[in-house]
Amino acid sequence: MLVVNTSAATMNVVIITDPTGKDPNGAAAGSMSFAENMFQSTFIMSKEKNFAVLSGGEGNQTPRLGAIVKTLELLENGATAADAASAANSFSGIRIMTGGPTIGAAVGGSFDVYVVTVDNNGTITVTPASGGLAVLPPGQKGAIIHLRNTHGNPQYGTAERVRQETAVMIGKMIRDGYPATDIMGEVFKEVSNDAGEKYGGGAVNLASSITTGDMFTPSDLNETGFPMNEPYSKICPTCGWSSAYSGAEDYQTCPLDGTDLKTIYAYDALVNTITSTGEGISVSIYGTDAAGISETTREIVQYSVKQNGYNAAKIAQDINSNINNGLLVGVNYVEAKDINIRENSRAVGVYYKALPDKRTSPPWDLPISSSVLNIVGNMQTALGLILVVLVLFRSTLLTSFMKKRR
Repeated sequence: MLVVNTSAATMNVVIITDPTGKDPNGAAAGSMSFAENMFQSTFIMSKEKNFAVLSGGEGNQTPRLGAIVKTLELLENGATAADAASAANSFSGIRIMTGGPTIGAAVGGSFDVYVVTVDNNGTITVTPASGGLAVLPPGQKGAIIHLRNTHGNPQYGTAERVRQETAVMIGKMIRDGYPATDIMGEVFKEVSNDAGEKYGGGAVNLASSITTGDMFTPSDLNETGFPMNEPYSKICPTCGWSSAYSGAEDYQTCPLDGTDLKTIYAYDALVNTITSTGEGISVSIYGTDAAGISETTREIVQYSVKQNGYNAAKIAQDINSNINNGLLVGVNYVEAKDINIRENSRAVGVYYKALPDKRTSPPWDLPISSSVLNIVGNMQTALGLILVVLVLFRSTLLTSFMKKRR
């Protein structure tokens, strides 16, 4: 009998440093938790309308899906963040946070947050709110941060203090001119270190439609994500060669030119990924769950795109080169057709187990109506909702699995 533990993101945050939407790094959103199965609470982002929906709460997972879908329907029809987040109040124990560069931010349902506003004269206001609806109005610089402690977290009891301290830090960084993407990294660093709600999760750049995707979320059921306050990779500052942990522990200098390697912590990797420099991309890996493959492939692809652009042949060549030099172990060579590129979304998929010719994406067989998926048809991170659905309908999936076993 397979039992899937439920999850709720205990840290949700939306940060808006440029409410005009002109700064490509002026709005960001993110989630993490001490809990397992963080893919259930991963953000959903619309690259067309530049909003994110973050979910959580103590309520049952089926109402949570209902709250997510209702929120998406409202946002797709032009609702403000406040109107959309209000949908959570119709579902017991559920929390929905949403926001975007020009629509402001809001949280509805069951929550403990601070709302941060920063006026043009530098005045910072940090206001606590609990339950119902809390709003950062459109046109206002600021943020909303939710933080509770997960039962079992050794740092249980720290959330109230850290929530306030982090809110004040956000306000000061907004006042001092830092972009939302940089501030997001500092939020993940402070919360993971001081409150112990440290597992990804991830973040999105709402102005530029860049996401960390599945960089930090767990690959298996009933597992925690990547610790956001631990080393994630090492990189050569000279040539760009890199290695993800745990394999990076074996390297102190670059094997290509001997340069001392720089350690990149997960919260730094998050900032590097979602910051728009014309190079930030999202990388997804399919066909293998071998340890270290996902992280290492992501580093290789990001560097390849930086050097050669969105060139499937070059990406495949760079991956195969790293298979030859032993950095990638346990996977077969790839061809250009195994690299799925969506340049307009800055997304690359790598298929280590090649699908049949003419395929465009892995097939999904989900116990959910097509009308629900149509709602998120233009979502870059629709995978986040699909993973939610897979868990919410686990009884259906288990029944199907048992029938196949007979």
